[in-house]
Amino acid sequence: MAGHNKWTQIKRKKGALDARRSKIFTKLIKEITVAVKEGGPDPAGNPRLRLAIQMSKAANMPKDNMERAIKKGEGSEGNYSEVNYEGYATNGVAVFVECMTDNLNRTLQNVRNTFNKNGGSLGTKGSLEFIFDRKGVFVIRKDEAKPLDEEAFTLDMIEAGADDVEFEEEYITVYCAMEDFGALQKKVEELKLDVESAELQRIPNTTVAVQDPEALRRILKLIDTLEDDDDVQKVYHNLELNEEAMAELES
Repeated sequence: MAGHNKWTQIKRKKGALDARRSKIFTKLIKEITVAVKEGGPDPAGNPRLRLAIQMSKAANMPKDNMERAIKKGEGSEGNYSEVNYEGYATNGVAVFVECMTDNLNRTLQNVRNTFNKNGGSLGTKGSLEFIFDRKGVFVIRKDEAKPLDEEAFTLDMIEAGADDVEFEEEYITVYCAMEDFGALQKKVEELKLDVESAELQRIPNTTVAVQDPEALRRILKLIDTLEDDDDVQKVYHNLELNEEAMAELES
């Protein structure tokens, strides 16, 4: 799974950029609200809520905001629907959009308009299933005060259900199959690791290289516009993340 490392790095960079936007709180509040409606307000017995709270803390969301979102989930407010859209940007780049909305017509119209205005088009449901693998991804920050035995740690993770473990200078990234996510999450919690993020992601198994700068800008504008939409929770794509693309993302 060596090719996933750069993908995880760029998602982390992108996440850091998004965290500077106030809209990230809106997305996290929705996730907390839906998690409470699905599994109740107690994080101890609700893995999805536990993850949502963890991600909210990582984004420096105030505790009051989290508590209000939990109460909202317990009440009659926040009746959100989860819906996905699949399509293509210019140059055949696949784009998978995960949404959470209280108005399906509005969301569909906004997503379709964003694709159309940026040279893309929506596809049919399931049209991108062969491009993305659904994986659990845990990003763990290394503790400089407690150096890890990488071999022993890797064996622990594999025994808990991990497919692969990648070590970087500051982070460890652990991958698992979707069905092993819960077991691996439990193991990570038992070890009291500093988890920066833990989520199910759609990781591309093939990528598309785009050399034309104008086409690249249109693709990145499409992705950024989708991510700015309050109804959009996550956007995945299979654009090859070369140095030029990364520079565009960071600009």
